[in-house]
Amino acid sequence: MTELINKANKCLLCKNPRCKQSCPINTEIPTIIRLYKDGKIKEAGEILFNNNPLSAICAIVCPHEKQCLGSCIKGIKGKAIEFYKIEEYISTEFLKFGKLKINIDKNNKKIAIVGSGPAGLTVAVELIKKGYDVTVFEKNEELGGILRYGIPEFRLPRSIIDNLINTLKEAGVKFKVNTTIGQIITIDKLFEDGYDAVFIGTGTWNPKRLNIKGETLGNSYYAIDYLRSPKNYDIGGKVVVIGAGNVAMDAARSAKYYGAKEVYVAYRRGFSNMSATKAEIEDALKEGVEFLTYKAPVEINENGIVLMDTKKNIDEDGNISVVKIENSEKLFQCDSILIAISQIPRNTIISNNKSLKANDRGLIITDSDGSTSREGVFSSGDVAYGPKTVIEAVVSAKAVANSIDNYLKSKENI
Repeated sequence: MTELINKANKCLLCKNPRCKQSCPINTEIPTIIRLYKDGKIKEAGEILFNNNPLSAICAIVCPHEKQCLGSCIKGIKGKAIEFYKIEEYISTEFLKFGKLKINIDKNNKKIAIVGSGPAGLTVAVELIKKGYDVTVFEKNEELGGILRYGIPEFRLPRSIIDNLINTLKEAGVKFKVNTTIGQIITIDKLFEDGYDAVFIGTGTWNPKRLNIKGETLGNSYYAIDYLRSPKNYDIGGKVVVIGAGNVAMDAARSAKYYGAKEVYVAYRRGFSNMSATKAEIEDALKEGVEFLTYKAPVEINENGIVLMDTKKNIDEDGNISVVKIENSEKLFQCDSILIAISQIPRNTIISNNKSLKANDRGLIITDSDGSTSREGVFSSGDVAYGPKTVIEAVVSAKAVANSIDNYLKSKENI
């Protein structure tokens, strides 16, 4: 607590805060810090939650060095203010004791939300506040989507997710687990049962393939599947992770956490090109994960993975690319390989045996307001835009919640 007060006291409370401007959801950072210094934790928590229902989670998983932390003016000549640590404390405390204020009467309109990940939970919060009857459908046995099944518990405590969901339940949101919307319960069935609008926020769960020989062997796994229940996998003592995003770092750190002695991350480029946050990479290094840079996977066999050396290539126009070095293939012996080169959505929701319109990446196409090719059906988050950050899902979901509200109000006036 003293440490957080010290951080707050060092904040300059800028009149034109660059930290707020770089936050995708424009968190009122100076205001929050003032309230925190005055001991007004509840008031600060309400502001954070009303602006960002997933504030407690974003405080942990956001790429802070690209947002508030990286934009802090104090970071130019010294140490930037770690606002996200203050935000984590305030938001976590708020979810323990705070309640969602609903200052509007019920409007007798029903909303079905498919998926309980970041986008689905955000839409649920926004629409329950507007007086709608909200039901969330989740195909898994537990709620939270990618928050629960894609981020390791040692990085994101499950108590935070549980407290968020309990807050929604107390506000009146209904949750149906182990319920898949698709072939059995269709979009049509939801409308038949009286839902006035449907939101699809099913995320991206299918792993991208490497498309190399040996990918289906018994020592090869997809990281997004492994992260669902890492303790149930027998991956041995020496593991290679292919990829360099946050999922790859989470998989590598989880492998270490659950007992692997040697864990390596193989990537075809260098550290500066890795899409994982610097904090995630630094944590992996601290925990003993080793990095094999400028290595491309060629083949998986029973003894490990064949890697080929790569190098940067600059053409006549100055364009930089990475090329493979011929005859540089070498077997890197290991017990298991975890593939983490991004994800794609699962099959789109089916209605009348016809899939909702999707683009060439398999994502649901939406207009700028989140509406799909079927009237009354909306979507946002990863299933609409591809894998992005939690905060980006929150921002888009808030906008779509307003679109759903406007759509249903316009129907009343017809």
